[in-house]
Amino acid sequence: MCKPRLAVFKFASCDGCQLSLLDAEDHLLAVADAVEIVYFPEATSHMEEGPYDIALVEGSITTPHDAERIQQIRKDARYLMTIGACATAGGIQALRNWADKDEFMQAVYATPEYIQVLETSTPIAEHVQVDFELRGCPINQSQLIEVIRSLLAGQTPRTPRHSVCLDCKRRGTVCVTVAQGTACLGPVTQSGCHALCPSYNRGCYGCFGPTLQANLVSLSAQMEREGASKAEIAHKLKNFNAYSPAFRTESTRLVQLEGDQRG
Repeated sequence: MCKPRLAVFKFASCDGCQLSLLDAEDHLLAVADAVEIVYFPEATSHMEEGPYDIALVEGSITTPHDAERIQQIRKDARYLMTIGACATAGGIQALRNWADKDEFMQAVYATPEYIQVLETSTPIAEHVQVDFELRGCPINQSQLIEVIRSLLAGQTPRTPRHSVCLDCKRRGTVCVTVAQGTACLGPVTQSGCHALCPSYNRGCYGCFGPTLQANLVSLSAQMEREGASKAEIAHKLKNFNAYSPAFRTESTRLVQLEGDQRG
């Protein structure tokens, strides 16, 4: 029997999530034995055209060419899975969505008139149907391998949906907010990193995006009581997953309130 065909595509991103897949080593070898990797420019120069059984997509849509290419990938793929904060939430580059892209282009490029970009950096799901999203900046490689195995077995992939706070409790990590007054996005951030930053006495940066039913208004109010300004809280939310709906809504609300107070 023919092995399922796996393809890995890149859009606007740093390649970190693809590197996470390559760094999986023994686990990757097990996957490679179960599938035929037919398109993966990060790993091989041998590339084949679709159709594909599974397409992994890293990166956000930032150019007209990107918007066209993702449509073709969707047509060619039986399952399309987005990997990483760029593909699932627009990435750090989505910060330009609150600014004037032309000013950015003039500051970065010597001849910006040759550069064609969209007004915004947007996640893949805003352009095509996505079968599964795997969050993270970068992704958790163990979760990626597990999801690929689930798809190959015809099962619905499952990844944790609880907040980072639960991981801290499981690890026995003392809450950095309670013990030190450190601002932390752990209560509203989805699990995936095993509470890495709090284990080193740092607040969570929200790398895996908002958890289900994240109460951001309540967390913002608590941060304000601890001494943070609305602008400082909004700045923390405008990070790797800044354009995710929950973080975007709350940061916008805080900036508007800050402006009203100053006015």
